[in-house]
Amino acid sequence: MLQTSSLQRVVLFLLLAFLAIAALYYAKPFLVPVCFGGLLAMLFLPLSLWFESKGIPKALSILFCIIIFLAVLSGFIWLISWQITDLASESSDIEKKVKRMFSQFQDYIRSNFGLSIKQQDEIISGQAESNGSFITGLGSVLTGFIVDFILVLVYIFLFMFYRDRIKGFVLKIVSSQQKKNAETIIYDIEKVSQQYITGLGMMIGCLWVMYSIGFSIVGVKYAVLFAIICGLLEIVPFVGNLIGNSLAVLMVIIQGGGMEMVIGVIITYLTVQFLQTYILEPLVVGAEVNINPLFTIIILVLGELVWGIPGMVLAIPLLGIVKIICDHIESLKPYGYLIGSDKKKRAPLFKKKKK
Repeated sequence: MLQTSSLQRVVLFLLLAFLAIAALYYAKPFLVPVCFGGLLAMLFLPLSLWFESKGIPKALSILFCIIIFLAVLSGFIWLISWQITDLASESSDIEKKVKRMFSQFQDYIRSNFGLSIKQQDEIISGQAESNGSFITGLGSVLTGFIVDFILVLVYIFLFMFYRDRIKGFVLKIVSSQQKKNAETIIYDIEKVSQQYITGLGMMIGCLWVMYSIGFSIVGVKYAVLFAIICGLLEIVPFVGNLIGNSLAVLMVIIQGGGMEMVIGVIITYLTVQFLQTYILEPLVVGAEVNINPLFTIIILVLGELVWGIPGMVLAIPLLGIVKIICDHIESLKPYGYLIGSDKKKRAPLFKKKKK
């Protein structure tokens, strides 16, 4: 009887998880902007409170936070555009080198696999036709991105403006015995979200500096551009920086760099990864989002399957929030233990300075 009851609980849990994933998949257009807006609202909350402490009205304080966010984002876009403009100035030379490399690759396929160049061209033309729908849908994707970005800004304002009402709602729906625990959960979620996003931003800035220095020493053209790409892709753990460095290696090969430059890029990648893992992450990010590598990979894959690239970006902070909730509710503590790790918590660098 006990085994049957345990089996029923497992089946019900799996069914609930399946239904939750299906709901997340179909609610993507609504939930993705809401999640981004909520996380950014928690990030800007201390700044808004500081403005309010100076006597500035709440609405105006929130508006100042959004203006600062847009100014930082505009500066970053300008930096990327500046680097891409320099790269575009040599596009004709790069195109010639790519065509020459592609021709050599076709000769290699023909000599080793017996596939003629004509047959290869037919396969490539077939792929180009199949990708036509992607190209035609690019405009709708950009339009959707702009709409979602505007929605995120609106959600940031509304979440911050009605933060007291949202918190009051949460406290009203829990029992009086659980109000203190609910307040603790809300506080921890705000603290961890702020710390994770701020620490991640600081770490990306450090990676930009280290990759720029390393790539410049190796002799990679447009070292700053590829440093920015490698740092930005750090938002997606494990996979992102590997893709960024692969692009840097590809650029080295295209620009005619020898094996020494390729090895130099790989050494730069390994060195930066060592510094990031053992110095930057413990000091800057800390161990507040304490998730073991197994569930980090699982949630990244699941996030990509359900929400695509936005899902990979949101996966880690959202799972961190779920873990906080699990750690504070007695019946869910085993799940928090399962997705957590045994890393010793260390306060991040900026938090130590504040203390």
